[in-house]
Amino acid sequence: QVQLVESGGGLVQAGGSLRLSCAASGRTFSNNAMGWFRQAPGKEHEFVAAISWSGGTTVYADSVKGRFTISRDNVKNTMYLQMNSLKPEDTAVYYCAAARTLLPTSKRYEYPYWGQGTQVTVSS
Repeated sequence: QVQLVESGGGLVQAGGSLRLSCAASGRTFSNNAMGWFRQAPGKEHEFVAAISWSGGTTVYADSVKGRFTISRDNVKNTMYLQMNSLKPEDTAVYYCAAARTLLPTSKRYEYPYWGQGTQVTVSS
């Protein structure tokens, strides 16, 4: 059974940092791009960041560029999202996903595998 499990969410004050992890099991995703999306209350899923199969190419949403860093460890079958300078508007459930592509994509329909999400709350 293929599973993506997020961890590392929590409550943090504005300006603080969190590091999310996404551990994959059931199959390797070393040949798949992976990404992070988020959904705030009452809003649609929003693309956050994505990384290529090798980790050599990354893309970010403008709203997080310069503050968030996506990375992956294919030996551990794990992806990360380092979030710095957090803002209240970053509050959301964060989802990791594995794409059917090699290169990173912001298109949600390119991601057939999804985790259950982890809550990130940033207080002002």
